[in-house]
Amino acid sequence: MAKERKSALEEKEGIQEPESINTSSISKIKSKRHKLPSAEDLISGILNGNMTALSRAITIIESKNPLHFKKAHTIITGCLPNANKSVRIGITGVPGVGKSTFIEAFGTHLTSQGKKVAVLAVDPSSSLTKGSILGDKTRMEALVKDTQAFIRPSASGDSLGGVARKTRETIILCEAAGFDTIIIETVGVGQSETAVHSMVDFFLLLKLAGAGDELQGIKRGIIEMADLIAINKADGDNLKSAKLAKVEFNRALHLYPKKTSEWQPKVLLCSALKNEGIEAIWEQIQEYVNLTSNNTYFQKKRREQNKFWLIQTIEDHLKSNFFNNKDMKAALEKQLQLIEENKTTPFAAADYLLKFKV
Repeated sequence: MAKERKSALEEKEGIQEPESINTSSISKIKSKRHKLPSAEDLISGILNGNMTALSRAITIIESKNPLHFKKAHTIITGCLPNANKSVRIGITGVPGVGKSTFIEAFGTHLTSQGKKVAVLAVDPSSSLTKGSILGDKTRMEALVKDTQAFIRPSASGDSLGGVARKTRETIILCEAAGFDTIIIETVGVGQSETAVHSMVDFFLLLKLAGAGDELQGIKRGIIEMADLIAINKADGDNLKSAKLAKVEFNRALHLYPKKTSEWQPKVLLCSALKNEGIEAIWEQIQEYVNLTSNNTYFQKKRREQNKFWLIQTIEDHLKSNFFNNKDMKAALEKQLQLIEENKTTPFAAADYLLKFKV
């Protein structure tokens, strides 16, 4: 009888399980694994000034996962009684004006005086690239290492409305964590300045002389919102043009009607790179806070902002529910197709969709 030939590819039995398993070791390993902290744990950590808890809580607030919404609401509600204990400063300026350098110089100056500083960014991502251009922490090395400072870049991939809402909620958490000075940076183009202006106490506009930028001083808009104009990079060969720009801006500011806060905006020179003029800017902010606190404008503005945030939140939720509804999406696609085929008008399509029952 021929001997049975075995294939080289013949499967063999696998390794058998060991007769004994060290269950004690497995239990120890499992016990050391990080568990996701509860909302209550995060609230407690934030109130005790724990930066890890603060960062985790902000991540939950920024999350688009519906499972995180309830937890985010619980965290915000738990922190709210300890909020409203800071000065909120908005800083804007066109790219290249030196915002990052200024914020680092300004922030380190404040921490040296015993202040706790949080730096947030309002930077809606590009609708094409979904990229974010702010929040580059590598440009603020000294402030990043400062134990009395906290820097949080803007969440990317979101609209202006979404970024603004999350920034407002982040402000609440930072205040609850003990930060008494909140700096909110914006890109300086588009509508982001208006969004920031609606959530801060003091609005600082950074300008750059010698770049044609000073000509905007005679126009309304962003200049009108500013409580202080600081002409940055006022050093070296640029000092002369900075002084001329200061005169021009001062002249333009007197053409605007008096603010209801009774505050008269000023124009100052500074050089963030050389750390010059920073103290004078902080003194102006303190003077503004004292004036508006005494005439109750500070408190009134906060109340008006809260009302505005309420309306904005309702609008955001209605918009989200409208466009994320499955039936509405299908109806919208159909109406868009009809518009493309010239079978209906945008107004008629909108009227149909607003009356559409889902």
